[in-house]
Amino acid sequence: MSDDILDLVVVGGGIVGLATAWQFIQRRPEARILVLEKENRLAAHQSSRNSGVIHSGVYYRPDSLRARNCRRGYRLLLEFCQQYDLPYEICGKVIVATTPHEHPVLETLYRRGIANGLGGLRLLTSEETRAIEPHVCATAALWVPQAGITDYRMVAYKLAELFERAGGNVRTQTRVRRFRTTSEGVHIMADTWEGMARRVVTCGGLYADHLALNGGADISVRILPFRGEFYELVPERRHLVRHLVYPVPHPSFPFLGVHFTRTLSGAVEAGPNAVLAFRREGYRLRQAHAGELLQTLSFGGFWRLARRHWRDGWAELQRSFSKKHFVRALQRLVPELTVDDIVPTRSGVRAMACTPDGRLYDDFLLAQTSRILHVCNAPSPAATAALAIGETIAERLLQMNT
Repeated sequence: MSDDILDLVVVGGGIVGLATAWQFIQRRPEARILVLEKENRLAAHQSSRNSGVIHSGVYYRPDSLRARNCRRGYRLLLEFCQQYDLPYEICGKVIVATTPHEHPVLETLYRRGIANGLGGLRLLTSEETRAIEPHVCATAALWVPQAGITDYRMVAYKLAELFERAGGNVRTQTRVRRFRTTSEGVHIMADTWEGMARRVVTCGGLYADHLALNGGADISVRILPFRGEFYELVPERRHLVRHLVYPVPHPSFPFLGVHFTRTLSGAVEAGPNAVLAFRREGYRLRQAHAGELLQTLSFGGFWRLARRHWRDGWAELQRSFSKKHFVRALQRLVPELTVDDIVPTRSGVRAMACTPDGRLYDDFLLAQTSRILHVCNAPSPAATAALAIGETIAERLLQMNT
């Protein structure tokens, strides 16, 4: 092979792509590695537009990639933050039941958390919940002491700094257009760069399926973009929430519901909802892309998903258009809250892989060709689990026959 061929190209400069590049260069310090990012900055989308929660692993099936990588990623993340003096706080989470009908789900989460190795979990009575969160209305709750908060954008930038210090290279404003696999490697064509690599990994987030199909992967899932809008409690009402406060998740609806999260600055955010975005990186209602919207609407899996969850989807849409509806959902957790207590703050878009039969893929999903490994689905807790996902991917890449 030519000396001009890179050992690895990572497509996507979000937290998963950067963690992968860093984990790979830890194992192969002599390797020539390039990270390509289409934006003019790193971690521009899901990596910096999330709630900043450090997830403990209480929600995920014990045998899933999400559960395994979340638990290991949690430990690696805390060690990383401690080693490099990055801010974080383990503040704990309360998952709140507001009716007795939700108690069995709490008990399921408790058993799942135990199976995933969590310690200190406690099922709480209404009175015990009030002692922890005086303004929260609950018939019962689950206390998860391991949950916390950090700034994932700062984590991503530290990973990039360490990667470059170790000899890696990062190139922004470089959108990859095509791949062509040859006997020597993968020919990568981008709008401002062209080159060859022995192996490639794509961590494309909201464009993960485009990159996978472009790279020859045989996948049936498609990425659906769901916008999540956040509000923030006005400063004089922040005392209403002490920890992270979540509702009991709907057993079949694939989102956690609007909830309260504290931030490292001391603010309290409320949200997000989950509504279909009209473009993959559409952070405002009026942002639309006709071609991308047509791709979503022409995918049969989307319509099957919409039919299955139309009531929940309609409620989410109402919360997007009406602050009053948004507050009404929050009042199930904190009845004292009023429309004057919150102000709009920001939004994010989640990449959710949908199957042709209309189900959101409930795990991390990797697809591999001879020289390219595609991260096709990396939903929450991907930020928490990024260092562990990076380990997993780096080991897979090293096993490729290049």
